[in-house]
Amino acid sequence: MRRRLILATVSAVAVAVILLGFPLAFFGGFYVFNNEQQDLAERTSSLTRMIENRITRDETFDQELLDRYAAGEGRPAARVRVIMPNGEMGVAGDPIEGRVLSEFEFSPSNAMVTIDIVYWDVVGRSLQVVVLVIAAAFVAFGAGIAVAVWQANRLAAPLVYLAASAEQLGSGQVRPHVEDSGVEEIDLVADELARSADRLAVRIAAERQFASDASHQLRTPLTALSMRLEEISMLADDNNEIQEEARISLEQVERLVSTVDDLLARSRRSQGGTTEPVHLEEVLLQQEEEWLPVFAKAQRTLQVQQEGDFSVLATPGALAQVLATLIENSLKHGGGQTTVVAKQQGPRGTVVVQVSDEGEGVPDELVSTIFERGVTSGAGTGLGLRLARDLATADGARLELSRQRPAQFTLYLTGVPRTLDASVVIPHGNLVKFGKRKNRA
Repeated sequence: MRRRLILATVSAVAVAVILLGFPLAFFGGFYVFNNEQQDLAERTSSLTRMIENRITRDETFDQELLDRYAAGEGRPAARVRVIMPNGEMGVAGDPIEGRVLSEFEFSPSNAMVTIDIVYWDVVGRSLQVVVLVIAAAFVAFGAGIAVAVWQANRLAAPLVYLAASAEQLGSGQVRPHVEDSGVEEIDLVADELARSADRLAVRIAAERQFASDASHQLRTPLTALSMRLEEISMLADDNNEIQEEARISLEQVERLVSTVDDLLARSRRSQGGTTEPVHLEEVLLQQEEEWLPVFAKAQRTLQVQQEGDFSVLATPGALAQVLATLIENSLKHGGGQTTVVAKQQGPRGTVVVQVSDEGEGVPDELVSTIFERGVTSGAGTGLGLRLARDLATADGARLELSRQRPAQFTLYLTGVPRTLDASVVIPHGNLVKFGKRKNRA
């Protein structure tokens, strides 16, 4: 489209230059040539009148007058010849060789005045006008090309942005943020794309919620069943058959749990990425409001700090779940004050969220396996930290145990550079501006 717009505009400018520029150049040169001829005739008439006046007053022949007319005073140099009625002859100016443009006139006293100029001098002045007009035409042609490129870019840029939004929509980024482009037809397409994105976002959100709820509802009874089978196995120390059946049942339950996890992971991969620019302060405030009453009831304190205003790339629900898991883990297994600190770290804009407490820390035997399924230092199923790490990894983040005693967990997130608008990095809204327009179908 961009190439076609440029070609169409350039073609229109070229036609205008050919139909107007070249005829104007020819007319301008012809006009200058005629003006020079008229000027030569006027010079001849003026000199004839001057000579006649001198004859009438019986004055002598004036050579200075002829020299002045031969010089031209801004006009082309001329060869002047005057033949008086008594046969006296006066000449001024250099001889002219080659083709000349000549004018002559007789006075009432029968004096003859002749002025010759070089023909090619007059043609040269005409050609100067032709060259100037043609140069102006080429300048206009260049300006037309510049305007064509600017207009093509102006019209093509919104289409490129629409293509990028459609690509993100197809890859799972179902919240494109399309702004007003100033072009009626493009804005209509953008509006429909935004409505389609909203409908698709609702469907995908419902599918994800169903998958999450289903996996959670399946994991809870499966975990309880695993614990019950383990108890049966321990209580039946003297019955090898019961222990063997319990072991086989536990293996089947573990395979079922793995199958549920694989299906959920496959569903997430098939639905595409869900990350978008998220204001970290809003998520932290939400967690603080949710957990402060719980900590107060447990006679513990919770402090949330943020060193700056950051935006990170994450899935809002997943990020909130990871932080909630870390805070809950600190409440159950830690002690003293729990501190949540968010800050920027490193030259690449990485944002870290550190959750720490003043408890005894993580036992030595659990340091290397703290994020594995079923590993816990006390009450709990041992699935919280494993799920939190999986959620962080799915969004391109990283969750680590950065300090053993007292325990400190660090979540590494990808920060959005402050020099970039978050809506440009990954468009994320359904706002479509159309301005005030009339006659919209």
